[in-house]
Amino acid sequence: MDQQRVLRDVAVRLPMASTALEACQSTVTALGRYVPATISVLLHVHDRLRCVAATGSWQVFSTVSPEQGIVGRVYSTGTGVTVPAVADDPDYLPVRPDVVAEVCVPVLDPAGRPLGVLHLQWSGPVELGPWRETAERVAARLGARIIALGGPPAESRSEKLLRHASALTTAGTEWELNERASCAAREVSGLSAAVLLLTDPTAGLRLGAPARAPGELESRIRAELVEAGEVPLGRIMARAHRHGAAYTLGEPGQPPVADYLPLVRAGVRTLVAVPVGPPDSGGVLLVADERLGRPDPTTVNLMELLAGQAWTCLDRLRTLARLRERASSDPLTGLGHAGPFGERIATATPGRTALLAIDVDGFKSVNDTYGHQAGDQVLVGLARALQGALRHGDELYRTGGDEFVAVVEVGQPGEAVGVAERLVEAARGVGRTISVGVALPRRGEPPESTLRRADEALYVVKRQGRDGVRLAAA
Repeated sequence: MDQQRVLRDVAVRLPMASTALEACQSTVTALGRYVPATISVLLHVHDRLRCVAATGSWQVFSTVSPEQGIVGRVYSTGTGVTVPAVADDPDYLPVRPDVVAEVCVPVLDPAGRPLGVLHLQWSGPVELGPWRETAERVAARLGARIIALGGPPAESRSEKLLRHASALTTAGTEWELNERASCAAREVSGLSAAVLLLTDPTAGLRLGAPARAPGELESRIRAELVEAGEVPLGRIMARAHRHGAAYTLGEPGQPPVADYLPLVRAGVRTLVAVPVGPPDSGGVLLVADERLGRPDPTTVNLMELLAGQAWTCLDRLRTLARLRERASSDPLTGLGHAGPFGERIATATPGRTALLAIDVDGFKSVNDTYGHQAGDQVLVGLARALQGALRHGDELYRTGGDEFVAVVEVGQPGEAVGVAERLVEAARGVGRTISVGVALPRRGEPPESTLRRADEALYVVKRQGRDGVRLAAA
């Protein structure tokens, strides 16, 4: 290898590059004329090492974490490595099955800070020492040229969208998802404010969570939308779903449509409005700026892609929430069932948490005489009546066919008996009778034992004629 010839070739090509990406590609091309290896340059872009230039290969890693692989180790330490046998290096990332050795050196700026790495891999015998020295000298020239051209390339908008789309999939709550979607819309669009307007399955139209560190315009937009009320919000959403995505052209003197007046009052002069999900359960993404601008169609397309990803993630979160609710509640009455009841009584406070075991008197005869559908109607009506008789904070669970348990916090046993008597009266009010056994946990007593004592008190009531309350012995 003629090292000086390699360096001269690189030195000739680099000044002709007008961008950092061209500088990297010209360096790879120059080295490729002399090096019997696959060559790549990875630069640090946002939070990843991104491959920006490479010679032909079956596969290259598009991005690598700065904490991963030999390339990550070299970037993090700023020190190059020579690996004569890649199979012996635990950090080697297998890209090609025939690679046997590699040299990886940092691409440094003139101050010695790493910008990325220059990576060379061989599939046959090679004297690595001279190539390591050459690679380091080439990398130094490349680093200086990158800085002269303004530094590593900025993350493209498509790359930003991809990064944010990945972050949306890991959101664990709707609040977190809304926050991430708003941040993504601002960063990808370049506009200063983003607000999600959503249809809540239980509460109607509402604003999604604000982005982290919302700016002044976003705060004004949110305040105006809240002040406007549900009807104007509905018109904004209906407009987006009826006509699809829309955006302003930033033409001075052009009046806004009436549906957008709350946004105009907030100071919006540039707007992209994108439907999110279906009209009956989705919403609209509003991305805005107080500067007069002209969003290009690519920006609008990116916002549409973001809205689609946000809806997919939101729909998944809502589906999971419904499944969790069904898993933790009785589908007939809507009450909690045995699973959450077991979790609740595990936290029972000795002397204060009373368990009320409840059994419907004569329920079997209802099923036998009128059928199970009639029996279900009785249970639903009775569950509503019992819930209505409980105090705020008391909890009612359905633990069996016609068996319920109430968990109530009390100051003394007599208070628990009073709650039980109200339940008996509530049952009578819907034409049924119930038997109730009451027990308070003893210190050190397992919750299962407390419930067993409540059941025993209940069966005493049954034997004595039903339709009553009994307190288990302390």
